[in-house]
Amino acid sequence: MELDKTYNSKTTETKWLNVWSEKKLFESKPDHREAYTVVIPPPNVTGILHMGHTLNETIQDILIRRAHMQGKNTCWVPGTDHASIATEAKVVAMLREKGIEKSSLSREEFLKYAMEWKEKYGGIILNQIYRLGCAVDFSRTHFTMDTGYYNAVINVFVDLFNKGYIYRGVRMINWDPKAQTALSDEEVIYKEVKSNLYYVSYVLAEDGEDSLTEDNRTKKIQEGKVITVATTRPETILGDVAICVHPNDPRYQNLIGKFCFVPMVNRRIPIIADEYITMEFGTGALKVTPAHDINDYNLGLKHNLPVIDTLNADGTMSTAAGFFVGEDRFIVRKKIAKQLQADGHIVKVEEIMNKNGFSERTDVVIEPRLSTQWWMSMKEFSKPALSVVMNDEIKFYPSKFKNLYRVWMEDIKDWCISRQLWWGHRIPAWYAPNNTFAVAKTIDEALQIINQKSKSNWTINDLKQDEDVLDTWFSSWLWPFEVFDHDAKPFNEELKYYYPTAVLVTAPEIIFFWVARMIMAGMEYIKQIPFHSVYFTGIVRDKLGRKMSKSLGNSPDMLKLIDDYGADGVRFGILIASPAGNDLLFDEKLCEQGRNFSNKLWNALRLIKGWETKTGFDNNDEKQQCDFANEWFESTLNKMSNTINSDFADYNISNALKNTYNLIWDDFCSWYLEMIKPEFGKAINADVKAQCCIYFEQLLSLLHPFMPFVTEEIYSLLNE
Repeated sequence: MELDKTYNSKTTETKWLNVWSEKKLFESKPDHREAYTVVIPPPNVTGILHMGHTLNETIQDILIRRAHMQGKNTCWVPGTDHASIATEAKVVAMLREKGIEKSSLSREEFLKYAMEWKEKYGGIILNQIYRLGCAVDFSRTHFTMDTGYYNAVINVFVDLFNKGYIYRGVRMINWDPKAQTALSDEEVIYKEVKSNLYYVSYVLAEDGEDSLTEDNRTKKIQEGKVITVATTRPETILGDVAICVHPNDPRYQNLIGKFCFVPMVNRRIPIIADEYITMEFGTGALKVTPAHDINDYNLGLKHNLPVIDTLNADGTMSTAAGFFVGEDRFIVRKKIAKQLQADGHIVKVEEIMNKNGFSERTDVVIEPRLSTQWWMSMKEFSKPALSVVMNDEIKFYPSKFKNLYRVWMEDIKDWCISRQLWWGHRIPAWYAPNNTFAVAKTIDEALQIINQKSKSNWTINDLKQDEDVLDTWFSSWLWPFEVFDHDAKPFNEELKYYYPTAVLVTAPEIIFFWVARMIMAGMEYIKQIPFHSVYFTGIVRDKLGRKMSKSLGNSPDMLKLIDDYGADGVRFGILIASPAGNDLLFDEKLCEQGRNFSNKLWNALRLIKGWETKTGFDNNDEKQQCDFANEWFESTLNKMSNTINSDFADYNISNALKNTYNLIWDDFCSWYLEMIKPEFGKAINADVKAQCCIYFEQLLSLLHPFMPFVTEEIYSLLNE
């Protein structure tokens, strides 16, 4: 059979993808073998896979294929996540392009559009995973809003509510004004930004003085009868209800218990004292706006202060603000600063760098906001999940993340689990007209609970379901066991066989969003850890060190890379520079290196296949050289195989690829083949060629998990 002069990745990939699919080689059923299970971190149904996903799927595929070659029953479960905030934002934008506003639709109409989006883009994502060559059991594909999965999420909510872990209450939350929903603390990204620090003077009130005339205000400012505060958010001044100082601050001893006036609104507010204040920070005097800062809110509770919410849900000024109603908060910030300057209230302005919280999903500045939300109490619930990591029942790779996990878990906060969206698992709570509510799986059960609780005779038509949906992570934390239908068939045979899973491969930025919570859910509902190991990948950055993102336009299209360099080349390129837990600098040249490696293997095949064979040797020197070459390479191969096995045991997967690459490129191709290669026009000893083919097969087996297409093709051709 004549071989092509160059390796054709497109033809090879199409061929083997069809073979693997038609023969259902990656479908798994329980049997006598040891199970090796991996659940794919479900990508969001919001578009296409980025290079971080490519790295993640490649590593999982390497582990799965290697375990399969070791004789284990491998089961890699794929799926997608509904991603409430991100998907709803995409669907709203898509509708707007069509001239349709979300507000003009019913909930059911909107959800129909969202499901159409899921069907379109969810398929794209699964196709990308397929094109990468992943040994996935697509017959087990799950989606976090499939009917069975949806029911599981609702049942868990009801169960945790009945156990006392879930409650409803008014608390300060992180608010995304663009998505108009609550966020958990973990969904807020803090960035250093350049800001103006405004020093603003508040006119002091005389005893019995309840209002302030303009003339009196000007006079007092000129006389210095003021107390000065520093703020980066002058728009919140409209919601001030107090000034707070430290009780031992000598500058303000005579002012404690007195009053001052809020600039512009002329509201008379008290000057209070609390040890929370840091005397050395700013002016030592703090403006207290309970509706717009968590620390101010806590001060307000302690000192029984009123709450004035000056912002609407969309980040515009509310009617309670009294000024600039309906205008955007950042535009108002400039206008108020200008007005304060004109009125003589600005003492000075400094340019500073400070941290602002941004929504992870929409990248807008979040607002602290008082809101009625659903919460999950985490302090006691999280303790088993901390214990199993600390005692190494679950091992982290690299181990440095173990301490990060411990610090977060020991200081864990209650989880805000409600979101003001339509796309997601709707909270199973129903309200009667008298505001009595019940949490139940169905409206019929809720009605029965409400009527018993309030001794009423409401009907189903009287009840209204909660409008909110659950945080996306409240569904994905069930992933390792719910993909085996635990809710519908508790502790079924497949779950017993495949659970706990072998390893979770994920990014460290979701260690709290997802990893910790999956461990909690596993310990609560299965009474077992969900996985034995967690391998943390690094962040994929471009060669300038910037995180790859759509906004920067520096994230390549994975399918185009596959077209240009082959799936094996892309897999090689993303992994060769990827030490566990550390960021990697991705350069397309690495994919080119991977493509060149495929060609090197192909040329080695062509060389070996082109040798004619003979019996015996032409002379003793030829025999000695071939014997030496075989002994040397056998020793080198065995030694390096042990090293590669150690790399895998320690999850040094990038290092395992480097060692395999060097073994093949240098030791086998550059040295061994040259040592045994017959002179031009002459034949090679048949036994030497046979041994060479055995070595080549062993090398292909080592490389196969990393580069499955080229190795499968060459393996099939080596001995016909």
